[in-house]
Amino acid sequence: MAGSRRESLSMDQLRIQGGKPLHGEVQIAGAKNAALPELCAALLTSAPVTLANVPRLQDVSTMLKLLRNMGVAAEHEADGTVRLDAGRVDNPQAPYELVKTMRASVLALGPLLARFGQAKVSLPGGCAIGSRPVDQHIKGLQAMGAEIDVEHGYMLARLPAGRTRLKGARITTDMVTVTGTENFLMAACLAEGETVLENAAQEPEIPDLAEMLIAMGARIEGHGTSKIRIQGVSSLTGCAHQVVADRIEAGTFLCAVAACSGDVVLRHGRADHLEAVIEKLQAAGAHVASGDGFIRIQSQGRLKAQSFRTTEYPGFPTDMQAQFMALNCIAHGTSKVTETIFENRFMHVNEMVRLGARIQIDGKVAVIEGIEKLSGAHVMATDLRASASLVIAGLVAEGETIVDRIYHLDRGYDRMEAKLKALGADIERIR
Repeated sequence: MAGSRRESLSMDQLRIQGGKPLHGEVQIAGAKNAALPELCAALLTSAPVTLANVPRLQDVSTMLKLLRNMGVAAEHEADGTVRLDAGRVDNPQAPYELVKTMRASVLALGPLLARFGQAKVSLPGGCAIGSRPVDQHIKGLQAMGAEIDVEHGYMLARLPAGRTRLKGARITTDMVTVTGTENFLMAACLAEGETVLENAAQEPEIPDLAEMLIAMGARIEGHGTSKIRIQGVSSLTGCAHQVVADRIEAGTFLCAVAACSGDVVLRHGRADHLEAVIEKLQAAGAHVASGDGFIRIQSQGRLKAQSFRTTEYPGFPTDMQAQFMALNCIAHGTSKVTETIFENRFMHVNEMVRLGARIQIDGKVAVIEGIEKLSGAHVMATDLRASASLVIAGLVAEGETIVDRIYHLDRGYDRMEAKLKALGADIERIR
């Protein structure tokens, strides 16, 4: 039954009639990239954990299935509450068949190793946007005393004979890694002594995870900066925690309104997590205002093209590159977009060209010549954020656009087409 459901989901399409401005209010869901590590953090304690504002996404469903396979009791309620109890974990492993579509599976490695002294985790999958090696995770956990081998597509991790806990260490990664920082942060909470994370990622999802861990009894300082200190404790308790709002979903809707014109309020949007994107939208000519728990964007007509370069937070996020490029395609002027994070993150370009966009690629740089109108066509999503960019392009294109392979979209956006339809877009899911 589950297989047939996946098949039907994979065959879903979005049909869009472009040219409609967007007006109204939209609720921004909890962040996928915060919810996934926080679900794994429940493995660190035998006490119940409650998470609120967890988005209903394919990746979340996959992670819950993975946790249940380990022996975790997990329920996802209609209001977005997830109740977890890892008191009876009897299978500390993440098999390939459950994690092949999801990069975040690697986040089970640190918690399993820290609490149970062993883990067997498949090398992860996810979007085909480029190399995302796990060597940094392995090196960091080895510095904490773990023995890790990679065999037959699996990471086999254990504590040395005679040791019952990981040991604190100073970990400096060769690159800024979000999931690496999260793995070390969770593992260090139950390690002996102090762990110092240098070159730590600073994305808002990391301090959100840290606040959850602190509510469980962890001792953490410096989260949200490039240097995090963790004093290990012998055990953690349960907690109740609310997942932070999804800045990438918010940024996607901001770009959609900027491209289509309109006036939309994003409820639960966090402007302080989107400063680099909002700065570019304002430079383009959109009016953006914000307050406690909301962002409002007003846009009229064609905006001015903006060049940008993706980089680690608080710079312009790679997860917003494709969506802003869709806006640049119909803006006044020529723009240059430089992608520095992932080497294959221009796969949406060929599909945008099918819609009439004028884009030239030279290595890590895309040059976009803005035109007045795109024209509807049949296009195919290649990864999560590429699919969102094609939806935005379809919303502004003349005529009908069909977006194939929207299972990518469902991995990271909670009912995106329903939210857009409520704002006035002519969009529907078809099977």
